Amino acid sequence: MGYPYEDLAEAQFEALVVQAAKLLLGRGVQGFATGVDGGRDARFEGLADGFPSAARPWDGISIIQAKHTMSYGYFSDSDFSGGAASSVLANELPRAKKLYENGKLNNYLLYSNRYLTANANERIIEMVSAETGIPSESVHLCGIEALDESFRMEPRLAQLAGVNPLDGPLIVSSRELAEVVEAIAEIIDDNTTGMQSRPQERTSLAAKNELNSMTEKTSRRLMGNYGHLLTQFKDFLADPGNSAIRDLYDSCAEDFDLKILAHKEEHHTFDKVFGQIVDLLTSRDPLLGRNRRLTRAMVFYMYWNCDIGDTEVEADAVSNQA
Repeated sequence: MGYPYEDLAEAQFEALVVQAAKLLLGRGVQGFATGVDGGRDARFEGLADGFPSAARPWDGISIIQAKHTMSYGYFSDSDFSGGAASSVLANELPRAKKLYENGKLNNYLLYSNRYLTANANERIIEMVSAETGIPSESVHLCGIEALDESFRMEPRLAQLAGVNPLDGPLIVSSRELAEVVEAIAEIIDDNTTGMQSRPQERTSLAAKNELNSMTEKTSRRLMGNYGHLLTQFKDFLADPGNSAIRDLYDSCAEDFDLKILAHKEEHHTFDKVFGQIVDLLTSRDPLLGRNRRLTRAMVFYMYWNCDIGDTEVEADAVSNQA
Protein backbone atom coordinates (compact mmCIF):
# COMPACT_ATOMS: atom_id res chain seq x y z
CA MET A 1 0.00 0.00 0.00
CA GLY A 2 1.32 3.43 -0.96
CA TYR A 3 1.71 6.57 1.11
CA PRO A 4 -1.62 7.95 2.41
CA TYR A 5 -1.52 11.21 0.43
CA GLU A 6 -5.27 11.69 0.92
CA ASP A 7 -4.76 11.83 4.69
CA LEU A 8 -2.52 14.90 4.50
CA ALA A 9 -3.54 18.49 5.01
CA GLU A 10 -3.20 20.65 1.90
CA ALA A 11 -0.07 22.40 3.21
CA GLN A 12 1.51 19.03 4.01
CA PHE A 13 0.87 17.78 0.49
CA GLU A 14 2.39 20.94 -0.94
CA ALA A 15 5.53 20.44 1.17
CA LEU A 16 5.76 16.87 -0.09
CA VAL A 17 5.42 18.04 -3.70
CA VAL A 18 8.26 20.53 -3.26
CA GLN A 19 10.58 17.71 -2.23
CA ALA A 20 9.37 15.49 -5.08
CA ALA A 21 9.91 18.32 -7.60
CA LYS A 22 13.47 18.77 -6.34
CA LEU A 23 14.17 15.19 -7.36
CA LEU A 24 13.02 15.98 -10.92
CA LEU A 25 14.21 19.54 -11.52
CA GLY A 26 16.95 20.19 -8.98
CA ARG A 27 17.57 21.47 -5.49
CA GLY A 28 16.72 25.02 -6.53
CA VAL A 29 12.96 24.41 -6.38
CA GLN A 30 11.52 27.11 -4.14
CA GLY A 31 8.64 26.36 -1.80
CA PHE A 32 5.05 27.45 -1.97
CA ALA A 33 3.88 30.97 -1.33
CA THR A 34 0.40 32.48 -1.57
CA GLY A 35 0.08 34.88 -4.49
CA VAL A 36 -2.18 37.90 -4.80
CA ASP A 37 -4.77 35.76 -6.59
CA GLY A 38 -4.72 33.07 -3.90
CA GLY A 39 -2.76 30.63 -6.04
CA ARG A 40 -0.06 28.57 -4.40
CA ASP A 41 2.99 27.78 -6.50
CA ALA A 42 6.49 26.44 -6.33
CA ARG A 43 9.01 27.49 -8.94
CA PHE A 44 12.34 26.53 -10.39
CA GLU A 45 14.40 28.85 -12.57
CA GLY A 46 17.25 27.67 -14.74
CA LEU A 47 18.26 24.45 -16.46
CA ALA A 48 16.54 21.38 -15.02
CA ASP A 49 18.73 18.53 -13.84
CA GLY A 50 18.07 16.19 -16.77
CA PHE A 51 14.27 16.49 -16.75
CA PRO A 52 12.33 15.47 -18.75
CA SER A 53 15.41 14.09 -20.54
CA ALA A 54 19.14 14.63 -20.43
CA ALA A 55 19.12 15.51 -24.13
CA ARG A 56 16.39 18.17 -23.83
CA PRO A 57 16.07 19.37 -20.23
CA TRP A 58 13.62 22.12 -19.36
CA ASP A 59 15.05 25.62 -19.18
CA GLY A 60 13.68 28.92 -17.94
CA ILE A 61 10.94 29.29 -15.31
CA SER A 62 9.22 26.08 -14.30
CA ILE A 63 6.05 26.52 -12.26
CA ILE A 64 4.93 23.62 -10.06
CA GLN A 65 1.31 23.26 -8.99
CA ALA A 66 -0.04 20.92 -6.29
CA LYS A 67 -3.71 19.96 -6.32
CA HIS A 68 -4.70 17.86 -3.33
CA THR A 69 -7.86 15.85 -2.76
CA MET A 70 -9.00 13.99 0.36
CA SER A 71 -10.81 11.37 -1.72
CA TYR A 72 -9.59 8.81 -4.23
CA GLY A 73 -9.78 9.84 -7.84
CA TYR A 74 -8.31 10.15 -11.32
CA PHE A 75 -7.01 13.00 -13.43
CA SER A 76 -9.79 12.08 -15.85
CA ASP A 77 -12.55 12.74 -13.29
CA SER A 78 -14.94 15.50 -14.33
CA ASP A 79 -14.31 17.49 -11.16
CA PHE A 80 -10.63 17.72 -12.12
CA SER A 81 -10.41 17.96 -15.91
CA GLY A 82 -14.01 18.24 -17.05
CA GLY A 83 -15.51 21.09 -19.00
CA ALA A 84 -17.51 22.59 -16.13
CA ALA A 85 -16.42 26.00 -14.88
CA SER A 86 -16.01 24.53 -11.40
CA SER A 87 -13.41 21.90 -12.37
CA VAL A 88 -9.87 22.18 -11.02
CA LEU A 89 -8.28 22.83 -14.41
CA ALA A 90 -10.98 25.27 -15.50
CA ASN A 91 -10.02 27.42 -12.54
CA GLU A 92 -6.29 26.91 -12.84
CA LEU A 93 -5.48 27.20 -16.54
CA PRO A 94 -6.43 30.89 -17.03
CA ARG A 95 -3.83 31.79 -14.41
CA ALA A 96 -1.20 29.58 -16.08
CA LYS A 97 -2.03 31.21 -19.43
CA LYS A 98 -1.54 34.69 -17.98
CA LEU A 99 1.83 33.73 -16.49
CA TYR A 100 2.95 32.23 -19.80
CA GLU A 101 1.87 35.24 -21.83
CA ASN A 102 3.69 37.57 -19.39
CA GLY A 103 6.92 35.58 -19.66
CA LYS A 104 6.70 34.29 -16.09
CA LEU A 105 6.21 30.63 -17.00
CA ASN A 106 8.07 28.47 -19.51
CA ASN A 107 7.29 25.00 -18.16
CA TYR A 108 4.31 23.70 -16.24
CA LEU A 109 4.51 20.76 -13.77
CA LEU A 110 1.22 19.70 -12.18
CA TYR A 111 1.03 17.29 -9.24
CA SER A 112 -2.09 15.72 -7.77
CA ASN A 113 -2.76 12.72 -5.55
CA ARG A 114 -4.91 11.18 -8.26
CA TYR A 115 -4.28 8.24 -10.57
CA LEU A 116 -3.07 9.15 -14.05
CA THR A 117 -3.77 6.83 -16.98
CA ALA A 118 -1.89 7.05 -20.28
CA ASN A 119 -4.97 8.21 -22.21
CA ALA A 120 -5.81 10.88 -19.64
CA ASN A 121 -2.20 12.08 -19.61
CA GLU A 122 -2.18 12.64 -23.36
CA ARG A 123 -5.61 14.27 -23.44
CA ILE A 124 -4.98 16.64 -20.55
CA ILE A 125 -1.55 17.72 -21.79
CA GLU A 126 -3.12 18.59 -25.15
CA MET A 127 -5.89 20.50 -23.38
CA VAL A 128 -3.46 22.45 -21.20
CA SER A 129 -1.35 23.33 -24.23
CA ALA A 130 -4.36 24.39 -26.30
CA GLU A 131 -5.86 26.59 -23.58
CA THR A 132 -2.65 28.25 -22.34
CA GLY A 133 -0.33 28.29 -25.34
CA ILE A 134 2.36 26.39 -23.42
CA PRO A 135 4.05 23.87 -25.76
CA SER A 136 2.96 20.33 -24.97
CA GLU A 137 6.57 19.26 -24.39
CA SER A 138 6.72 21.86 -21.61
CA VAL A 139 3.74 20.39 -19.74
CA HIS A 140 4.10 17.42 -17.40
CA LEU A 141 1.57 15.72 -15.11
CA CYS A 142 2.49 13.79 -11.96
CA GLY A 143 -0.06 11.58 -10.21
CA ILE A 144 0.08 8.99 -7.46
CA GLU A 145 2.33 6.79 -9.59
CA ALA A 146 4.94 9.56 -9.89
CA LEU A 147 4.70 10.39 -6.20
CA ASP A 148 5.24 6.74 -5.32
CA GLU A 149 8.27 6.71 -7.62
CA SER A 150 9.63 9.74 -5.74
CA PHE A 151 9.38 7.75 -2.51
CA ARG A 152 11.30 4.89 -4.13
CA MET A 153 14.00 7.34 -5.21
CA GLU A 154 14.10 9.01 -1.80
CA PRO A 155 12.52 6.98 1.04
CA ARG A 156 13.02 9.96 3.39
CA LEU A 157 10.79 12.18 1.26
CA ALA A 158 8.15 12.76 3.95
CA GLN A 159 10.82 13.36 6.58
CA LEU A 160 12.57 15.92 4.38
CA ALA A 161 9.21 17.63 3.84
CA GLY A 162 8.55 17.67 7.59
CA VAL A 163 5.34 15.74 7.03
CA ASN A 164 3.67 13.51 9.60
CA PRO A 165 0.04 12.53 8.84
CA LEU A 166 -0.72 12.61 12.57
CA ASP A 167 0.06 16.35 12.59
CA GLY A 168 -2.65 17.04 10.02
CA PRO A 169 -6.41 17.31 10.53
CA LEU A 170 -8.47 14.39 11.82
CA ILE A 171 -8.61 12.48 8.56
CA VAL A 172 -8.88 8.71 8.62
CA SER A 173 -8.21 6.28 5.80
CA SER A 174 -11.18 4.33 4.47
CA ARG A 175 -9.26 1.70 2.49
CA GLU A 176 -8.99 -1.03 5.11
CA LEU A 177 -12.42 -0.42 6.60
CA ALA A 178 -14.05 -0.63 3.16
CA GLU A 179 -12.72 -4.17 2.75
CA VAL A 180 -13.87 -5.12 6.26
CA VAL A 181 -17.36 -3.69 5.73
CA GLU A 182 -17.65 -5.36 2.32
CA ALA A 183 -16.79 -8.76 3.86
CA ILE A 184 -19.11 -8.36 6.85
CA ALA A 185 -21.99 -7.05 4.73
CA GLU A 186 -22.21 -10.46 3.05
CA ILE A 187 -22.91 -12.35 6.28
CA ILE A 188 -24.47 -9.83 8.67
CA ASP A 189 -28.06 -10.26 9.82
CA ASP A 190 -29.34 -6.79 10.56
CA ASN A 191 -32.74 -8.17 11.58
CA THR A 192 -31.39 -9.85 14.71
CA THR A 193 -32.85 -8.38 17.89
CA GLY A 194 -32.00 -8.64 21.55
CA MET A 195 -28.72 -8.56 23.42
CA GLN A 196 -28.78 -11.97 25.10
CA SER A 197 -25.49 -12.99 23.47
CA ARG A 198 -23.70 -9.67 23.91
CA PRO A 199 -19.95 -10.32 24.31
CA GLN A 200 -17.95 -9.23 27.33
CA GLU A 201 -16.79 -5.61 27.24
CA ARG A 202 -13.16 -4.79 28.00
CA THR A 203 -14.24 -1.60 29.76
CA SER A 204 -17.85 -0.99 30.71
CA LEU A 205 -19.63 1.33 28.32
CA ALA A 206 -20.46 3.74 31.13
CA ALA A 207 -16.80 3.97 32.17
CA LYS A 208 -15.72 4.24 28.55
CA ASN A 209 -18.12 7.12 27.97
CA GLU A 210 -16.86 8.98 31.03
CA LEU A 211 -13.22 8.57 29.99
CA ASN A 212 -13.90 9.76 26.43
CA SER A 213 -16.62 12.36 27.06
CA MET A 214 -19.23 10.50 25.04
CA THR A 215 -22.65 11.82 26.07
CA GLU A 216 -25.15 9.36 27.50
CA LYS A 217 -27.76 10.35 24.93
CA THR A 218 -25.53 9.51 21.98
CA SER A 219 -24.28 6.32 23.61
CA ARG A 220 -27.83 5.07 24.22
CA ARG A 221 -28.85 5.86 20.66
CA LEU A 222 -25.86 4.06 19.17
CA MET A 223 -26.35 1.02 21.40
CA GLY A 224 -30.03 0.92 20.55
CA ASN A 225 -29.34 1.09 16.82
CA TYR A 226 -26.33 -1.19 16.57
CA GLY A 227 -26.02 -3.17 19.80
CA HIS A 228 -27.58 -6.24 18.21
CA LEU A 229 -24.72 -6.37 15.70
CA LEU A 230 -21.85 -6.44 18.22
CA THR A 231 -21.79 -10.21 18.71
CA GLN A 232 -21.90 -10.81 14.96
CA PHE A 233 -18.97 -8.47 14.43
CA LYS A 234 -16.95 -10.05 17.23
CA ASP A 235 -17.65 -13.62 16.10
CA PHE A 236 -16.79 -12.79 12.49
CA LEU A 237 -13.47 -11.16 13.41
CA ALA A 238 -12.59 -13.98 15.83
CA ASP A 239 -13.11 -16.68 13.18
CA PRO A 240 -9.66 -18.02 12.10
CA GLY A 241 -10.95 -18.20 8.54
CA ASN A 242 -11.31 -14.41 8.55
CA SER A 243 -7.78 -13.68 9.77
CA ALA A 244 -6.94 -11.55 6.71
CA ILE A 245 -9.99 -9.35 7.37
CA ARG A 246 -9.07 -9.23 11.07
CA ASP A 247 -5.62 -7.93 10.14
CA LEU A 248 -7.22 -5.18 8.06
CA TYR A 249 -9.55 -4.34 10.95
CA ASP A 250 -6.65 -4.13 13.44
CA SER A 251 -4.66 -1.89 11.10
CA CYS A 252 -7.66 0.36 10.56
CA ALA A 253 -8.50 0.58 14.28
CA GLU A 254 -4.89 1.42 15.16
CA ASP A 255 -4.87 4.21 12.59
CA PHE A 256 -8.16 5.61 13.90
CA ASP A 257 -7.00 5.42 17.51
CA LEU A 258 -3.74 7.28 16.86
CA LYS A 259 -5.51 10.00 14.86
CA ILE A 260 -8.13 10.42 17.60
CA LEU A 261 -5.42 10.64 20.27
CA ALA A 262 -3.53 13.28 18.27
CA HIS A 263 -6.67 15.45 18.02
CA LYS A 264 -8.23 14.71 21.40
CA GLU A 265 -7.98 18.28 22.68
CA GLU A 266 -9.79 19.71 19.65
CA HIS A 267 -13.15 18.10 20.49
CA HIS A 268 -15.25 18.63 23.62
CA THR A 269 -17.16 15.37 23.25
CA PHE A 270 -16.47 12.03 21.59
CA ASP A 271 -19.83 12.44 19.88
CA LYS A 272 -18.21 14.97 17.51
CA VAL A 273 -15.21 12.72 16.88
CA PHE A 274 -17.51 9.81 16.08
CA GLY A 275 -19.65 11.86 13.72
CA GLN A 276 -16.63 13.36 11.95
CA ILE A 277 -15.02 9.95 11.38
CA VAL A 278 -18.22 8.47 9.93
CA ASP A 279 -18.79 11.50 7.69
CA LEU A 280 -15.22 11.36 6.37
CA LEU A 281 -15.37 7.63 5.71
CA THR A 282 -18.71 7.66 3.91
CA SER A 283 -17.85 10.73 1.81
CA ARG A 284 -14.42 9.45 0.77
CA ASP A 285 -15.30 5.89 -0.20
CA PRO A 286 -18.26 4.91 -2.42
CA LEU A 287 -18.57 1.46 -0.84
CA LEU A 288 -18.80 2.92 2.66
CA GLY A 289 -21.18 5.58 1.38
CA ARG A 290 -23.50 2.84 0.13
CA ASN A 291 -23.18 1.07 3.50
CA ARG A 292 -23.45 4.10 5.77
CA ARG A 293 -25.40 2.28 8.49
CA LEU A 294 -22.95 -0.63 8.63
CA THR A 295 -20.00 1.79 8.59
CA ARG A 296 -21.42 3.66 11.57
CA ALA A 297 -22.05 0.36 13.34
CA MET A 298 -18.45 -0.77 12.73
CA VAL A 299 -16.98 2.46 14.11
CA PHE A 300 -19.23 2.09 17.17
CA TYR A 301 -17.99 -1.49 17.57
CA MET A 302 -14.39 -0.22 17.57
CA TYR A 303 -15.31 2.21 20.33
CA TRP A 304 -17.40 -0.27 22.32
CA ASN A 305 -14.72 -2.98 22.03
CA CYS A 306 -12.07 -0.53 23.28
CA ASP A 307 -10.09 -0.59 20.04
CA ILE A 308 -10.35 3.20 19.80
CA GLY A 309 -10.57 5.79 22.57
CA ASP A 310 -9.30 5.79 26.14
CA THR A 311 -9.83 2.79 28.43
CA GLU A 312 -9.68 2.12 32.15
CA VAL A 313 -6.42 0.22 31.72
CA GLU A 314 -4.78 3.27 30.14
CA ALA A 315 -6.23 5.55 32.78
CA ASP A 316 -4.88 3.31 35.56
CA ALA A 317 -1.45 3.27 33.92
CA VAL A 318 -1.38 7.07 33.80
CA SER A 319 -2.46 7.25 37.45
CA ASN A 320 0.27 4.84 38.52
CA GLN A 321 2.92 6.88 36.75
CA ALA A 322 1.82 10.10 38.41
